[in-house]
Amino acid sequence: MSEIDIIAAVRTVLAVHMNHPHLAGFAPEARLNEDLYLDSVLILQIFLNLELEFGLSVPEEIISRQDIATVADLAALLARGSAPAPLPVAGEGVHGELDYDIKVHCFVSCLCDGLKKRKLDHRPFYFGIWDTPFAVSERSQLLYHGPGITQDFFKTWFERLYGIAVEDWYDEARSKEQNIETLLTRVAHRPAEGSVMVMLDMFHLPERENKFNQNPFPHYLMLEESENPAMFSVLDPDYRWEGEIARETVLNAVRQPTVAGGYSFDGSAAHPPEDADVRAYFEACFRPHDNPLADRLREIVRVHLAGRGGLTLGDLPLAVRELPVITIRKYAYEHGFAYFWRALKLPAAEFDPWCDEIEMLIQLLKTLHYDCMKLGQTADTGLAAAVLRRIDEIDAQEFKLKRKLGVIFEQWCAERFPSDLAPEARRATR
Repeated sequence: MSEIDIIAAVRTVLAVHMNHPHLAGFAPEARLNEDLYLDSVLILQIFLNLELEFGLSVPEEIISRQDIATVADLAALLARGSAPAPLPVAGEGVHGELDYDIKVHCFVSCLCDGLKKRKLDHRPFYFGIWDTPFAVSERSQLLYHGPGITQDFFKTWFERLYGIAVEDWYDEARSKEQNIETLLTRVAHRPAEGSVMVMLDMFHLPERENKFNQNPFPHYLMLEESENPAMFSVLDPDYRWEGEIARETVLNAVRQPTVAGGYSFDGSAAHPPEDADVRAYFEACFRPHDNPLADRLREIVRVHLAGRGGLTLGDLPLAVRELPVITIRKYAYEHGFAYFWRALKLPAAEFDPWCDEIEMLIQLLKTLHYDCMKLGQTADTGLAAAVLRRIDEIDAQEFKLKRKLGVIFEQWCAERFPSDLAPEARRATR
């Protein structure tokens, strides 16, 4: 198919097969997210319908591409069949300035914003984000946020690592309006280097890009007063966005029954973490012998294949709907590798291949998401074996990362805590 034919097919898929409500601005130059409100899951749905309804081949490397901005970009990639990924920008790499960041968890990103302003290394705090708890509903649906998931673990360790007290101001025993009064008071009396975090439902902030288009979309961001009393100054570190939004719009998103939470902290007294605390934190959250996400995904697929609880393969796409939000947490591995790599002064040239291994894990998860959608939409049980093999690949790839990370952590411990080694081991490290 030519690029023109593919653009026409994309429009047909959106209008006929997906009943997409935002087609008024459809054009080759229309931006997928900002103009057409297409998130990563909806783009996968387009690929799937192009394959199943139009017979268009969709290579795996296109499924996992992140640099598709417009309809024309998408059509050009599909017309070529594949394309090389953009080359990385040259720089000093892992031993250079701490000028790069990975945003993978809204609560952690908000806390780390204050650390970066004080030029403190925030990367140790990302240990364990790759295995952050998630939920599985009674209907075997993967949920990045759900009942019983709290921020207590991260709150406690942030205080220990960086010496910053984090106050949980949201009171579940009080009404929404009472908590909003507390929020307004906190914002009005915010210290110069203080931060006020609140959980709100991003689905109800239409002014903001919603890359995952979730409904609901629980999310933490930070509020300050604006010169205009009808507006809030909003900082969203996780999505790298800062601007003003009407107070009533923000408060409406806070009032939603899908969300509840808020914290305050003052970063003025933050200090670098002690090595002993870094070691303790890593040991508290590192899970070298299991991969919770792969394990749960395997169970979810098997439950749908077996039809347990009245589920069918047709329910599988909904079951993995929130997988992209959990997938991006795997980028936190790069912070773990970078922290120890830099501390040990390991060769910079050997760091980038491990970043590629992390990227491979991300791409395997993205392709699995597509595979699950295809299995669900076609109900072709013949595809199930390939889906389960993909999960095994994901499992093996993540264990590969954990083994290497465990090795360099032990090297770091041997360097920083030589007195903890047995005499034989101390002699061996000299």
